[in-house]
Amino acid sequence: MYQYDAIDRQLILDRVEQFRDQVRRWQAGELTDDEFRPLRLQNGLYIQRHAPMFRIAVPYGMLNSAQLRKLAHVARKYDRGYGHFTTRHNLQLNWPKLTDVPDILAELAEVDLHAIQTSGNCLRNITTDQFAGVAADEIIDPRPLAEILRQWTTFHPEFAFLPRKFKIAISGTEEDRAVTWFHDIGLHLKVVDGVVGFTVIVGGGLGRTPIRGQVVREFLPWQHILTYCEAILRVYNRFGRRDNAYKARIKILVQALGVEEFGKLVEAEWAHGKDGPATITQAEYDRVAAHFGAPAYETITTVDAAYQAKTLADKAFARWVERNTQPHKVPGYAAVTLSLKKHGVAPGDITSDQMEVVADLADRYSFGELRVSHEQNVILADVRLADLAEVWRVAKLAGLATPNIGLLTSIICCPGGDFCDLANAKSIPIATAIQQRFDDLDYLFEIGEIDLNISGCMNACGHHHVGHIGVLGVDKNEAEFYQVTLGGRQGNDARLGKVIGPSFSAEEMPDVVEKIIKVYLENRHPDERFIDTFDRIGIDPFKNRVYEGRAHGKAKQKEAA
Repeated sequence: MYQYDAIDRQLILDRVEQFRDQVRRWQAGELTDDEFRPLRLQNGLYIQRHAPMFRIAVPYGMLNSAQLRKLAHVARKYDRGYGHFTTRHNLQLNWPKLTDVPDILAELAEVDLHAIQTSGNCLRNITTDQFAGVAADEIIDPRPLAEILRQWTTFHPEFAFLPRKFKIAISGTEEDRAVTWFHDIGLHLKVVDGVVGFTVIVGGGLGRTPIRGQVVREFLPWQHILTYCEAILRVYNRFGRRDNAYKARIKILVQALGVEEFGKLVEAEWAHGKDGPATITQAEYDRVAAHFGAPAYETITTVDAAYQAKTLADKAFARWVERNTQPHKVPGYAAVTLSLKKHGVAPGDITSDQMEVVADLADRYSFGELRVSHEQNVILADVRLADLAEVWRVAKLAGLATPNIGLLTSIICCPGGDFCDLANAKSIPIATAIQQRFDDLDYLFEIGEIDLNISGCMNACGHHHVGHIGVLGVDKNEAEFYQVTLGGRQGNDARLGKVIGPSFSAEEMPDVVEKIIKVYLENRHPDERFIDTFDRIGIDPFKNRVYEGRAHGKAKQKEAA
C-alpha cells in the first residue's frame, strides 16, 4: 500500500489549516455563503436535508487498519457512531457539525486521510477493482498507475474548476469490475505484443443522461496516460458547456461532437504535450510500484484439511465461502468480502464498532490492509484458507457475514431522501422492504446471481441504470414513486437498463420485485442467470406480469368514483 511521504503530508496539513481559516472567515461574515460553497465542496462538505454531510476520500478503495480505526474514532466522536460507504469508495458522515470539520480533517491527517476533491467541479477520487493485485484474472495490477493518477489529479491547477465533476476509473483484469464504461474516462490496462498500455474510454456516465462511454483510443502506451488524460481534460475544459449544469458533463460534449471529432481534438491537443514533463518515466513507475509489492505470503501447497472438513460439515460456513470469497492468484489464499448488506440495515452503513472489528481482522489475517468496493462492501484481500473459519466466526458476531454477495439482497443503495437534499424519494426503506420480502436464504440461493440497485434521484448515486433490476425514486404529484428498469449490467458487456413502464408506489415495490423474480424462475433454463434469461425472453413477459390487472383495477376505481 502506498505510504505518504513528507510532500504528501505537507499538502494535507496545509489544506487543513487553509480550510480552518476559510471556516473562520465564513463564520465572521468575511465570506458569503456563495463564496464559501465551492471551498467547502472541495473539502468534501455538503449541506444536506438535516445536517451537513462530510465525504472522506478512500483513493482507489485502499485503507490500512490504522486508518479504519481513525474513521471509527471520528464517526464516534463527531457523528453518531457510524459511516456510509459510497459507490465511489468514499466514506460519508451524515451528522457532523460544520464547525467541527477542520478538527476532523486534522485528525484524519494524522493517518494520511483527507477529503480533498471529494466534491465540487473537479477531478474526483480515482477508483478501481476491489480485488486489484490479488485477482485471479488480473492482467496488470492497476494500483501503481491509480496512485500516479491520484498524485497528478490532486490540486491540479488547471482542472480545479471544470464545467462539472469528473471521474476516472481504471481496470487491470480480464473482467471489468470498475464500471469503467460509465466514467468520464475509463481505462483498461492491456498488453499488446508485449507492450503495456491502455484502451481509453471517454464520455460515459450515469445520472440524468445515462450514456455508455466510447473508445477514443484503442491503445495508448502506459507512459503517456497522464499527458493523454490532460489533453482530454483540456478539450473538455475548453468546449464543455458552463451555461447549463445538466449539459455540462463531458458525455454531453462527446455526444454533441461525436467520438471521432472529439478524438481528433484530443489528438491535436496531445501533440503539444505528448512527451512533456507529465510523461511517466520507468523510474517514477518503479518508485510508486515498490509500495504495492506482494506481502509475505506463505507457500501453501495443499488445501488445509480443517478448512475442507468445515466446508463439508457446516452448511452455513460453506454458503458464506461460496458467496463471500473470491479466488486469489496465490494458492492457499482467498479474498473475503465482508457484507455491509445485513437485512434491516441501510446498505453500505458500518458502525464504529464494526470498523474496529474489521481493523482487527485485517491485522490478524490480511497483512493490516483492507479494501472498499463500489458495491459498498469491505474486503480483506489476503486471507489464508486455513483462517477463513475464524474470520467468518468473528464477522458473523459483528453482523458482517451475511452470505448474500451477488444475490438479490446485496443491494446497492444511496442514502436517498432520508438524508440527501437532492433526492426525490427515500431509498433505504425500499431496500429494507425488499430484503424483508426475500429473507429466506434458501430462496435467495435458488434465485442465484442478480444485481438490484436503488437510487433516490436522477443523479444515480445508487447506479440504478446498471442493475439487473434498477429502481429510481421519482416525485409524482409531491408523492414518492419508483420507476423500474430491467437488463442493466456492469462488466465488459456493460449496458443500461430499460424502463418497463409507469412508476409504482413504495408499498407496491416488494410485490413488483417478487413478480419479476417469478417470471425469471418460470422461464429460466438450468443454471441460467437472471440477466441471461432476460436477454433471451426480452422485457415483455416481465412487463406483462408486473402490470397485469393494473389497468383493469384503475378503470374499476374510476367507475366507482
